[in-house]
Amino acid sequence: MMKGKEKEVVVANPLSGEDSDDKQRPSFPSGRFSTRNASSKYDFVKVKVWLGDNADHYYVLSRFLLSRMLTVTKIPNHVAIKIALELKKLLIDNSLLDVSQSDLEVNLFKLMERRGYGEEYINRYKMMTRFHHQRVPLVILVCGTACVGKSTIATQLAQRLNLPNVLQTDMVYELLRTSTDAPLASTPVWARDFGSSEELITEFCRECRVVRKGLAGDLKKAMKDGKPIIIEGIHLDPSIYLVDDDNKSPSGVHSENKEINPAVVTLDDNANIQIKDVYVGSGDESNHGSKILSSNEGVSADQVDAVSNSIASLGLTGSILGHKGASLRELEIDKTTISKMKSGPIPITVPIVLKMAEFDHKALLEEWISSRTFYDKCPDLDHEKLIANLKTIQDYLCSFTSQGLTVVNVSATTFPQTLDWLHGYLLQCIEKGIKENVSAPVAAV
Repeated sequence: MMKGKEKEVVVANPLSGEDSDDKQRPSFPSGRFSTRNASSKYDFVKVKVWLGDNADHYYVLSRFLLSRMLTVTKIPNHVAIKIALELKKLLIDNSLLDVSQSDLEVNLFKLMERRGYGEEYINRYKMMTRFHHQRVPLVILVCGTACVGKSTIATQLAQRLNLPNVLQTDMVYELLRTSTDAPLASTPVWARDFGSSEELITEFCRECRVVRKGLAGDLKKAMKDGKPIIIEGIHLDPSIYLVDDDNKSPSGVHSENKEINPAVVTLDDNANIQIKDVYVGSGDESNHGSKILSSNEGVSADQVDAVSNSIASLGLTGSILGHKGASLRELEIDKTTISKMKSGPIPITVPIVLKMAEFDHKALLEEWISSRTFYDKCPDLDHEKLIANLKTIQDYLCSFTSQGLTVVNVSATTFPQTLDWLHGYLLQCIEKGIKENVSAPVAAV
């Protein structure tokens, strides 16, 4: 018990914050509750969890946030909610309203083991706690063409991993196109006619660089603050995140060629990542992305600032933005971002390309093309030409497997397996990134 230590409240801890009811209702002694509503005291009574060697800071235990942390470890959501409630009941029933973080975790781990979620899940919990405390930047790139499930996968992964920021490229593309003199067309690049596949990819990469310039501020802030983000979009070229500025070599968390099928591959915490094929849901909308843009490539710093301010004023920052890139041969690395990271944790970058079986993808694309919304943008579009253009872009994105890209084959019939595989895969990538940060020498500022 640590009574009398009314000091600063820390809310940055992964389990910090108050229950939703705590924000609106005052604390009452347990004796004021009737027998009929006795269980409601667990919503009213606050438990302070003290941090630090001298227990000089505390946060208020939140069952909701605790259950989210447990879900990250791959404990099913309904079980995580029960464990969080059991822990709060245990503390309150034993009058432990002031408890240290270590004592809290001892009791939590006992409850986890009692429900069959032992060492493997406890280790994941500890690993994710270290990840949050170290503020290691995490960038998850969900790439692919239209109708492969990018938005669905990105949103579901954000919920499973308790990540607050999902950035989409569509909005940045439109803001740059309508609010600046950036050379971006109203018609999507894959809906235009080109003389060759090379011309299509060249224009695709150019637009990627323009949009990437518009996202520079959001990415730099995420890197500086150590905040994880998921970026998804059709122009998202992962190659710009796989190159280290010093040696021009891949800097992602993995380096093998990979094409995964989570319905076939089972990931083990201690096993190396296997190479196969994966499957997910469909119904994605067309998105737009970005890449590194040199300072003379058509968008001024003032214009970028104006777009960033517009995004902030709309409340879109950290929720609906994205980016992409060009070929590794053309890359000019954002040296400002890299230099800022030299004195902090090494960022974890996980690029994933979603792909679908050609027959299934074509059927979805034809339905999507026929929609009124799309025809309003491209009234003269030829179906076969559009599908061919999208396939060309998909092949380009998949060409970076040699640089550490993971290609995930998706299907509506195996969505749960795919999502579960990606969840485990990302946990492995985070764990590897944490180990690299621990072993890496601290750079001088």
